[in-house]
Amino acid sequence: METESLITEVILVHPHQSLGKIKLDWIAQPGNYLELAEKTYVVLERRHHYQYKIGGYQLQKVALYVQTTQPPKERTLLKGRWVVGDSHCRFNAKSEIFRCAVKPDGPCKNCQFFEPRTENLI
Repeated sequence: METESLITEVILVHPHQSLGKIKLDWIAQPGNYLELAEKTYVVLERRHHYQYKIGGYQLQKVALYVQTTQPPKERTLLKGRWVVGDSHCRFNAKSEIFRCAVKPDGPCKNCQFFEPRTENLI
């Protein structure tokens, strides 16, 4: 079974309920944002479900445990993934969940602690 054809069940953590089964064309990791039925969710956990068949175990489905959230207003594309905040700042955490060490709640615009990063970002 190909990864792209796997059924992915989306489960809301609180209140605990299934939001349905979908097929994703990308691999959702914890910290990624997911748009479903005009709502935004953040992926908290991903679980794999296997089934034993002759010759070994096969991945049967994936379960994503999510929580409702507001999408971050400040995001930067860094090496093919979205990170919160301005990745050009030295203090940016380069994370999909955390913005930075000195001002984690943001915003990055006009931040007094901004220092340009000296390493290559691309």
